Amino acid sequence: MLDIMLPHYGDVELLKLAVNSVIAQTDDRWLLTVLDDSTAEGIPEWFAALEHPRVRYRRNPANLGVTGNFQQCVDLATEQFMVIMGCDDVMLPNYVATVHALVDAHPEAVLLQPGVEVIDARGEVVRTLADSTKRRVYAPKISGTVVMSGEELAVSLLRGNWLYFPSLCWRTSEIKAVGFDPELKVIQDLALILELVTRGGTLVATDELSFRYRRHGSSLSSSSAVTGGRFSEARDFFLAAAARMDAHGWRRAGRAARWHLSSRIHALTMLPAAAKQRSGSSVTVLTKYALGR
Repeated sequence: MLDIMLPHYGDVELLKLAVNSVIAQTDDRWLLTVLDDSTAEGIPEWFAALEHPRVRYRRNPANLGVTGNFQQCVDLATEQFMVIMGCDDVMLPNYVATVHALVDAHPEAVLLQPGVEVIDARGEVVRTLADSTKRRVYAPKISGTVVMSGEELAVSLLRGNWLYFPSLCWRTSEIKAVGFDPELKVIQDLALILELVTRGGTLVATDELSFRYRRHGSSLSSSSAVTGGRFSEARDFFLAAAARMDAHGWRRAGRAARWHLSSRIHALTMLPAAAKQRSGSSVTVLTKYALGR
């Protein structure tokens, strides 16, 4: 069985769409657990009416926040592999079958990245500059299946994180051993992945399309990018990551962390939006991050 953990805080209709996309899987070897961090009305009743034997719903007694709810997903998972799905994303019907096939072919894998397409708030497939750059500049060329590990993988991700966190399938024992850093609010996924890589974890990526990742301007990462908060966190993270890579003997990875080129370019692209909002402090933060030492 595959543990599909779905932390929720946001649009109720998109949550229902995400849940129904799991129920529509062609491979029934899954368990879905929804951990609701909201207080929206009608959600418990909707899940009760589902009466699905493999769908479990739990409302948090107190708001845990993004990272806290992510960690709760890890703590409650019981199966060998797990997914932390975005509550506004969509699994294509072949997702579970795809990751089971990858596990069968690569039993040593710690991380599995299926093929992903990006959709907008309306559910239409889009080609954004950020995602085109991920695929053409930072991601390895994937034809069929690619296996990566060690410093090669660390350098690749530190140059530009080309993975899609809500679509990833994780080996549960490994993610439990590391966990999420409670101090991080936006870049916690990359921090966790790098820890798994330094522990010897292997990533298996396939080009078989099986997941739709929703990108829209109301997300926490998007809003914090415009205000500059994301990059204040990123600066400290990349400096610490460089030190860890050096201590691990991975000098190329350490250099990639210090440059964090894709993150700097991202900050530059946020400058027009910050200027439009007439936020002088955000413009200052973004400029220093993008062009500073």
